[in-house]
Amino acid sequence: MIIAVGTSNRVKISAARKALEISKIKAEIVPVSVDSGVNPQPMSNAEGITGAINRAKNSMSKANADMGIGMEGTVDENPNGMFLTGWVAVVDNAGNIGIGSSGSIMLPEKIASRLRGGEELGNVIDEIENGQGIKFNQGTIGVLTKGAVKREDEFVTAILLALARFLSREYYDNGD
Repeated sequence: MIIAVGTSNRVKISAARKALEISKIKAEIVPVSVDSGVNPQPMSNAEGITGAINRAKNSMSKANADMGIGMEGTVDENPNGMFLTGWVAVVDNAGNIGIGSSGSIMLPEKIASRLRGGEELGNVIDEIENGQGIKFNQGTIGVLTKGAVKREDEFVTAILLALARFLSREYYDNGD
């Protein structure tokens, strides 16, 4: 089986490898850079889910794979604040889609206000931390939790949740 992963981000690729190992799915993983079809900084859960689905479908098509995995970090605002979440979609060549997410973390207002102004989270956290490529390493979640929660682990969980659609087909299929 070939599974395309719609990213070149090594943290996300590693998360996909770990999730497939945990779920005992044996597959060749093919990383593919693809467009999400959404804004560089998705500003709602709906937009993040759409981006993850697009990445999964586009990577599967581009790699001629059996399945595709798409991951999209997004922020979503509610009356309690702005929250960061990682969304994952897994698609197969029959058109089935599984969706899962990481945990969510409330962003500090000094970050949220900049995102509302049109900036991208990766650039904002790099500037605040005087770093470069934080999204390719610990991510914002790692910075805000002082390393207690790792970005890779959050995406492993989200991928496993999205894979539930395929691991427990008997609960998702309509008796077909």
